[in-house]
Amino acid sequence: MRVVIIEDEKKTATELVGMLHQLDSEINVEAILPSVSSSIKWLNENLSPELIFSDIQLGDGLSFEIFKEITIEAPVIFCTAFNEYAIRAFESNGIDYLLKPLEEEMLHRSMEKYLRFKSHLLNHNQYTNNLRRVVAEMTTGYKQNILVNYREKIIPLRITDIQFVYAAFGSVYLHDLNANSYPVPYTIELLESMFNPRQFFRANRQFIINRDSIKNIEHYFNRKLYVIMHTETPEKIIISRIKAQLFFKWMEE
Repeated sequence: MRVVIIEDEKKTATELVGMLHQLDSEINVEAILPSVSSSIKWLNENLSPELIFSDIQLGDGLSFEIFKEITIEAPVIFCTAFNEYAIRAFESNGIDYLLKPLEEEMLHRSMEKYLRFKSHLLNHNQYTNNLRRVVAEMTTGYKQNILVNYREKIIPLRITDIQFVYAAFGSVYLHDLNANSYPVPYTIELLESMFNPRQFFRANRQFIINRDSIKNIEHYFNRKLYVIMHTETPEKIIISRIKAQLFFKWMEE
């Protein structure tokens, strides 16, 4: 998840980054912007983030000026010490309004709200998206096989026989049903795009997992999930607390 923070108090911004990474270590804070002018400049020159956290009172004005000046596609979670701006916040792409000092539980609820918001938008266009997906699968489709090196041979490995993908130390490995491990010259992001998302789930930075290879799921520290596969994995597969509901929804599909 690509996030931008608009905040002129360095300590508050640093605390927010830490809380976000506690919720999900894969959240990427692309920029911390301390003013209206720097925010307008950055947002004009860069790809729109997926989510914006914004203070309201900045050193050179109110952050609402940013959203009047440029068109923002991303939803905004406003974080402020004052409650008199709530109505204006929801007129500026606001989906939530948090009062400082921020608390982790409040932030967690806001992130869950954002994910529900995102899911609702996707569901709203479900028919169109499904139609596009069917057409895409008819024309290109997801990979059915992948070539791997095994004992000086090159063999075709069926995608459905992959239990999980594991990335570590700059290398990526496919692990099959027989607990064999094959290094492949692909990034985990590329493999994710090649696999059918109804069958495979991107659990975290290290793992993509096959639905049919999941043995059970356990609750883990800080409301995260621990996914146990049918064969041993190089390290624990942990799903962050804000990804947990998406994972359960995927499992039930």
